[in-house]
Amino acid sequence: MRVVFSFLLAISLPHTGLADEQLNVLLITADDLGIQLSCYGDPIANTPHIDALAARSVRFKTAYVSQASCSSSRSSMFTGLYPHGNGHYGLANANVGFRVHEQFIYNLLPNVLKRVGYRTGIIGKLHVDPEERFQFDFRTNEGFGARNIRKQIQFARDYLDYDSQDPWFLMFNVFDPHVQRDRLPDGSRSPQYLPDQVQGFPENLVTVNDVGPWPWQGIDTPEQRVKIAGYYNCVHRVDIAVSMLMELLEEKGYDENTLIIFLGDHGPPFTRGKASCYEAGLRVPLIIDWPGVSQPHVSERLVGSIDIYPTILDAVGMDRPANLHGQSLRPVLQENSGANWRNTLVAEFHYQGANPFFPRRAITDGRYKLIYNIIGGQSRASKMVDGDQAWSLAQELPASHPARQAMDRLNNPPKWELYDLCEDPVEFHNLLAQHSSESGDGADENSWSDIESRLKTALAEWQRETDDPFDDAKFRRHVQEKHKAGN
Repeated sequence: MRVVFSFLLAISLPHTGLADEQLNVLLITADDLGIQLSCYGDPIANTPHIDALAARSVRFKTAYVSQASCSSSRSSMFTGLYPHGNGHYGLANANVGFRVHEQFIYNLLPNVLKRVGYRTGIIGKLHVDPEERFQFDFRTNEGFGARNIRKQIQFARDYLDYDSQDPWFLMFNVFDPHVQRDRLPDGSRSPQYLPDQVQGFPENLVTVNDVGPWPWQGIDTPEQRVKIAGYYNCVHRVDIAVSMLMELLEEKGYDENTLIIFLGDHGPPFTRGKASCYEAGLRVPLIIDWPGVSQPHVSERLVGSIDIYPTILDAVGMDRPANLHGQSLRPVLQENSGANWRNTLVAEFHYQGANPFFPRRAITDGRYKLIYNIIGGQSRASKMVDGDQAWSLAQELPASHPARQAMDRLNNPPKWELYDLCEDPVEFHNLLAQHSSESGDGADENSWSDIESRLKTALAEWQRETDDPFDDAKFRRHVQEKHKAGN
């Protein structure tokens, strides 16, 4: 069988070692989930069911989302393109008209899979525009922000109970650990919070006595601890959902012929996490179990959500289109694979909802991280996400305090930031600013020049290869004006 797409996508039988049937595909996302899992070494999280999935899968230590904002991140999963390439620069509900470009609609992931015989379904949040153009055979209508795990599992059961011999694709989206806002009697909305318990889940709660401040914030107040404890309780609900979903797969006999991909759509909804280019926003868990291909291990390879689309195409037997930004992860799913792979990983940011337009780029080689604030020094970035008060609380600290300086830099960053992720994993000390200010006579001004130059060169090459338009001032003004008009 051959199907000709607009980019001449060739169809072939899948190379999975499964001779008689094609793989099913289960893509699991958790909203705002960073690496706060016990299998990623988090000391507070207790996630035995995700850990069990990781133990039989490939767990990637360093996986970035394309952008630490819900819609943009998910747009890359559906297109294999960075947001600057597919057009979804920010949130779908920002009402500014930026969405997946028309030329990519035909090849959205469910649309492609449906054309080659897959049944397609989504449970929970889509949040990518234009939603009506996604060709899902099965789509739930439970409302944005539903946390009813039992209901979601019942939806999954209904989908898998469908009497069909066709292979299936299902995107299963858990809203936890996203913040919640309640509608009040007067029509207004409550402050954002993270619900500790929903329908009795989890049974055992993390409390303020169990948590400390986020290391990447350094802000310790009773209010912050309440929110952090709530975050972990939400994470534990995600673990329960994964447990139920894995049990359902086994019950239905799909546990040995289903590609399972699990990840967060970006990091926690806290300042310097979500909607930033810092590690707490970009790094997410990425766990992949590909029957017949993957070997269980922990991988040091630099990967991202940008690789999900080409990986799924590969798994169902499609050749990778030449115009994608991501790559199939097949070559790095073997433990001792000698496959040639990328040695740098890039992510980006443009805007989050009505917050200021502030384009950024970030590139890492696994040890060093360079952040390019494209309009740094010309404009200010957002100092808050999802109601988190960490920036304001940091203003009560002495000006010399590292946490205060990190928060100030978030809001008013220089054009370039450079961090040593081994020595400074929380990115408190910008090496460029630090050595420039400490050098005095200029003797140490070039201490980091080789690393800076190497990463700048790699970033510029990536921008050229992916046709990044945001270095063009005229284009930026167009996006900024449209964003401002819509808010």
